[in-house]
Amino acid sequence: MKIIFAGTPEFAAVALAALHAAGFEIPLVLTQPDRPAGRGMQLHASAVKQFALAHNIPVAQPVSLKLDGKYPEVAQEAHALLRATPHDVMVVAAYGLILPQSVLDIPPRGCLNIHASLLPRWRGAAPIHRAIEAGDAETGVTIMQMELGLDTGPMLLMQRLPITADDTTASLHDKLAKLGGEMIVDALRKLERGELSATPQPEAGANYAAKISREEATLDFRQPAQELGCKVRAFNPFPGAMGVCNGTPVKFWQAEVLESSNQWQAGQVISANAHDGVVIACGKGALRVTELQKPGGKRLPAVEFIKGFPLEGACFD
Repeated sequence: MKIIFAGTPEFAAVALAALHAAGFEIPLVLTQPDRPAGRGMQLHASAVKQFALAHNIPVAQPVSLKLDGKYPEVAQEAHALLRATPHDVMVVAAYGLILPQSVLDIPPRGCLNIHASLLPRWRGAAPIHRAIEAGDAETGVTIMQMELGLDTGPMLLMQRLPITADDTTASLHDKLAKLGGEMIVDALRKLERGELSATPQPEAGANYAAKISREEATLDFRQPAQELGCKVRAFNPFPGAMGVCNGTPVKFWQAEVLESSNQWQAGQVISANAHDGVVIACGKGALRVTELQKPGGKRLPAVEFIKGFPLEGACFD
């Protein structure tokens, strides 16, 4: 089969690489326009674009696909390109643009989406972050037939993956990206043989995985340590969980949950030494932070961090 691929970040690039390695013909890739990044805010190509160009795959980067949107002429050109490109199916992974019905109707065999969640558990933009933040014991990948609703389409394939106690969004992302690449290859081969069946999603248990914002990063130590530990792992690598001590924001990159009596004020640093690390009292239990970072500094193990930023007896807001 010939595949048009639509995706943008590294998660999608892993799937594109798997399809390419499996020998599928990919006559066109859609990805988001280049974005400014880094200190110099220079334009950077997406991970998907970089892979496509490296393998001589044509790339299109429309800012919109909605004919009734802000850029109708751009959308019309994109529609014309899709219709003019011989293909059987479109594969979508973390593309970042809404596909209107007029696009969903173009591929003869529809649009398949690689979604990093056990649907309908987490629909939306940040299913990996939200699964860890919620303390889920497992997650996985769902290959879904796309429709207009937000991640509401029929499920074609699903595989489960445990979330370990030390998984961060970064580590879980890599596991799910690899799994998603393997599954979409399997799904397309089944589709070619006529062996792919669809199962409607149940509405029960559906949650919206809203995009992560920087405002969520600041921890409230009145919450239980278990919840805060999940946030630290969920917000690694972005935006980085944060506590404020004497007006200075301190990022927390790794942390462990400890049992503790309630004799300490929430946010109070119980200990900050080479033996115990940085232990902070919470609404219930305590958080031992093992990797920290101050503004403009490097991520450091707790034993190194406290040499330049003493925390013994301090209190986080």
